[in-house]
Amino acid sequence: MISRYEDVQRAFREPVFTNDHYEWQIEPVHGGRTLLRMSGHEHAVRRALVAPAFRGRDLREKFLPVIERNARDLIDDFRNAVETDLVAAFATRFPINVIVDMLGLDRADHDRFHAWYKTVVDFFGNLGRDPEITAAGLRVSGELSAYLHPIIRARRAAPGDDLLSTLCTAEVDGTRMNDQDITAFVSLLLSAGGETTDKVLAGIFRNLLAHPDQLAAVRADRSLVVAAFVETLRYTPPVQMIIRQPAEDVTLSGGTVPAGATLICMIGAANRDERRYDHPDTFDLFRTEVSAARAFGAAADHVAFGLGRHFCVGALLARAEVEVGVNQLLDAFPGIAFADGTAPAEAGVFLRGPKRLAVRLTPRGDRG
Repeated sequence: MISRYEDVQRAFREPVFTNDHYEWQIEPVHGGRTLLRMSGHEHAVRRALVAPAFRGRDLREKFLPVIERNARDLIDDFRNAVETDLVAAFATRFPINVIVDMLGLDRADHDRFHAWYKTVVDFFGNLGRDPEITAAGLRVSGELSAYLHPIIRARRAAPGDDLLSTLCTAEVDGTRMNDQDITAFVSLLLSAGGETTDKVLAGIFRNLLAHPDQLAAVRADRSLVVAAFVETLRYTPPVQMIIRQPAEDVTLSGGTVPAGATLICMIGAANRDERRYDHPDTFDLFRTEVSAARAFGAAADHVAFGLGRHFCVGALLARAEVEVGVNQLLDAFPGIAFADGTAPAEAGVFLRGPKRLAVRLTPRGDRG
């Protein structure tokens, strides 16, 4: 296990630290190899196939309206409420609904995808190898494949303007994604894309409500929403640890890691390394050691999205979702406070965040 920022940074950036462990940790539930395990030319080509949909013009023009609509629809369900659980009512459903709609799938299947998402995420964090969790994950893998394959065939024959059609038709250097590639990527998108936004949305509100002065600053200057997001990624990252497997013996600050070892990189600890951050155990969206301008690229000042070649391909999508979600919630509710006056505890080891976030709401009353 490594926990210093310098060591974790090296493990994420240097090619000697491989992702071979994903063969047993996540590929069975995704039904095939994903970007996470690929390297070299294979990784570069596959990433080039999918990355354009998650940045730039496609994100702004095609998918931002999808994000805005889904945030609004979910908030409408509790817009006049005086109390709600922000995790159950919003955070855990918002990113999954967005992904389903980006893919151009039936909106009536939002609940089905939410159930699949929870099962896939449980498999991902099942380090104890619970046989029931494993079996459930493999069952869902088969169900998702059976659901997607007929739709993939139809989109290949008559592509539309949705993300699934883009995946079906994209080509780089003569390479296209086959049905298994696409299904595995959609499964990865559900788990990685859902879990980060899910837990970080709950984390942002938990952290801001626990620091009313910073919440007031964000309300007064909405450009600080991104800073609150970035500081939450540092202070309470949704993914607490990521595994790497060195291809050869590697010397780190605490000793030598032998080739083939399972190396657990402690993201939560690295993001609070006192050698890297001043007052690391303090939530401070105004801190200067973390740049919002770099936070969503491979040169980020935190390790919550990884670093280097495997930096999260959906980081800018997550930023767009968080900006829209936080702003719409602040617009809808001039007053938000912990329902019982205290911040909820976080839960989880591999993946971590509040299971519930019961809040007392002051609705705007007039939706304008």
